[in-house]
Amino acid sequence: MKKSIFKTTAIVLFVALFVNSTLLKAQEKKTEWKEKNDFHSVMSATFHPSEEGNLEPIKNRSGELVESAKAWMNSTPPKEFDNPKVKKTLKKLYKNSVALDKMIKNKASDEKIKTSLSKLHDIFHQIVEICRHKDGEGH
Repeated sequence: MKKSIFKTTAIVLFVALFVNSTLLKAQEKKTEWKEKNDFHSVMSATFHPSEEGNLEPIKNRSGELVESAKAWMNSTPPKEFDNPKVKKTLKKLYKNSVALDKMIKNKASDEKIKTSLSKLHDIFHQIVEICRHKDGEGH
């Protein structure tokens, strides 16, 4: 009888630990936002080469960056990221991507393009940081 109670208790504890572990992993899973990932893909492919002095990717893809920023701004955010600060910063991201595209089309200097792209990259990371603090109260 004692062995039976011990086995039952051990099984219950094992199941409880397994379920708790599974729930914690599910809670830790990052929320996906397709439009954020799409924007990041273009930003990454254009910003990182600029750090090495290669502005051809941004010169060739600035219109794509605008479209991606617009799609992100107009998308429905995941519930936990749906706050005024995220929306305001997304508008700023879109506005600055349009300005960068216009600069490129108007043959601005490489230095101005690089500065504008760097600013846009910083705005992107502001949004990421706001989303990291799900209440919108990031630093």
